[in-house]
Amino acid sequence: MTETIADIDTEPAPPRDASTVMLVRDGASGPEVFLQRRVKAMAFAAGMTVFPGGGVDATDAQAEIAWAGPDPAWWGQKFSVDTARAQALVCAAVRETFEECGVLLAGPTADSVVSDSSVYSAARAQLERRELSLGQFLARENLVLRADLLRPWANWVTPVVETRRYDTRFFVAVLPDGQRADGATSEAQHVLWCTPAEAIVRWKAGTDVLLPPTWSQLVALGTFASTAEILAAAPDFEPIQPILETIDGKPRLLFPDNDRYFADFPEGSRMRGSQRPE
Repeated sequence: MTETIADIDTEPAPPRDASTVMLVRDGASGPEVFLQRRVKAMAFAAGMTVFPGGGVDATDAQAEIAWAGPDPAWWGQKFSVDTARAQALVCAAVRETFEECGVLLAGPTADSVVSDSSVYSAARAQLERRELSLGQFLARENLVLRADLLRPWANWVTPVVETRRYDTRFFVAVLPDGQRADGATSEAQHVLWCTPAEAIVRWKAGTDVLLPPTWSQLVALGTFASTAEILAAAPDFEPIQPILETIDGKPRLLFPDNDRYFADFPEGSRMRGSQRPE
């Protein structure tokens, strides 16, 4: 954390809206979650193991879009934001999930979902290069955004001491039948499916580096026995913004269960940020 702590008295950077999607599926040992290790060349959270997601793009607020499920007003209530901003957050969640792992939460009708998203690989690349907006892509392919496949899960805000800050909404979604999450993105060095418990074991062993928001969601997901239970859950959606304090002469982030997090923190590992951006 000390790499990004500002020692001068300045106004904190305003947080940028971001959306992160935890893709889950049922496995032999319980629910599994999709994770990706970011490439080391990334400007933020380089080398960290995260869920797919990223920052809201201006085009995500596009008004005309085929939509199924809870409307933007419903999401706005959940997020405590206006309707336009809520729509942008949901669209960013769908767009980033498609860009980063090829999973498309959309279908030809309001009650269907594409079974093979690989047929849209060219559009996926265009989206990643910002040559195409999500709304343009869905309209061109006559697809309906399936907001009902997403569930709101958590809200973490980057601490004010960081120079890059994000107000990130975490969503959860079950991997659609027939689709495959991949690592075909310039942002991922390695991808895997594993149970939340396995992910935390990998973190404790130093194999992966988990930032507090990622660790916290894995701990929460690990309490459920099936993806059906996860989708039926109603987690607390109060925003969490870690606070940096000095304890025994050392900087320490304060957030729910931080003592548990730091007790298990792998020796020799370094955190270089507090929140997944993109």
